[in-house]
Amino acid sequence: MLDARPPQTPLVQVRDLKMYFPIYSGLFRRHTGDVKAVDGISFDILQGETLGLVGESGCGKSTVGRALLRLYEPTAGNVVIGGTDVATLAPEALRRARPQMQMVFQDPQASLNPRMSLADIIGEPLNEHTDWDTAKKLARIYELMDAVGLNRKFANRFPHEFSGGQRQRIGIARALALKPKFIVCDEPIAALDVSIQAQVVNLLEDLQDEFGLTYLFISHDLSMVRHIADRVAVMYLGRVAELSPRDDLYARPLHPYSEALLSAVPEPDPSLARRRERIILKGDVPSPANPPKGCNFCTRCPRVMEICTQVKPDLAEVEPGRFVACHLYSDTNAAGKTGASGAKEHNQQGESQ
Repeated sequence: MLDARPPQTPLVQVRDLKMYFPIYSGLFRRHTGDVKAVDGISFDILQGETLGLVGESGCGKSTVGRALLRLYEPTAGNVVIGGTDVATLAPEALRRARPQMQMVFQDPQASLNPRMSLADIIGEPLNEHTDWDTAKKLARIYELMDAVGLNRKFANRFPHEFSGGQRQRIGIARALALKPKFIVCDEPIAALDVSIQAQVVNLLEDLQDEFGLTYLFISHDLSMVRHIADRVAVMYLGRVAELSPRDDLYARPLHPYSEALLSAVPEPDPSLARRRERIILKGDVPSPANPPKGCNFCTRCPRVMEICTQVKPDLAEVEPGRFVACHLYSDTNAAGKTGASGAKEHNQQGESQ
């Protein structure tokens, strides 16, 4: 029986987002090129969903998060959050839109003002965006401290008096102060001890259930992304290589880069670990200031074809809910095979390895 429910409208819609950083050189500082940190990516995030964004260092993950929230001015593209295109908002309109979108930063030490107390840090968004009286603000601060597991007695302490995990909880409480709909988590566990990472991720999941939050979870920890994300986008050199539901991606990655990336994830089962083939990529990552003419991954791809060096593949849906930017799945590849047969052969090769 067909599902009569209408399709859910995404809370976040990103279309052809680009973030270029100009290069100036010469005596007169002429504009001679651009670092293409983000080079035309598109994705949606549904209400209440967590989209994991993964990839190796320097691929543009954090730049995507900052461009979504207009901490960087996007070079091109649209970012619609809650029906509003924040990429085109005027400064005052953007300020009014800030409460619905917040960020949890990677380094809790650097993102907290060392001269402000815990209560001042959590209450700062309330000072900027509300006209509440002192008593109401303090009640909200205590409410947020309770939500993230901080003792109310700590309200007048300063950041240096807390551990790394506690400082990250302060950052999370600050992000929640204005009851946002969307939060960008920019590697929120990267600077924490392994024993603390699971506590922070579990806290984020509990808060998502309690407040109906939507996350973009940026990380290079593939095991943690598998735990928290509903869908995963794999980035390489400023572009999305694959976007798939979490379980499908980890069970059977489609893009050659996704295969190589996931082959590096430790396997706790020794028998499975012995049978797994570790894919070692050769060569260096190209410069984002001078990416390859064709597919960005063509210089390191073990399945490279002639068309890969000439034509950039578009991100296309090759299976229900699975999007891949790869000529192995295009309508016609260099070997003259249709996309369906090429994909089938690729999958069979992956299963036989």
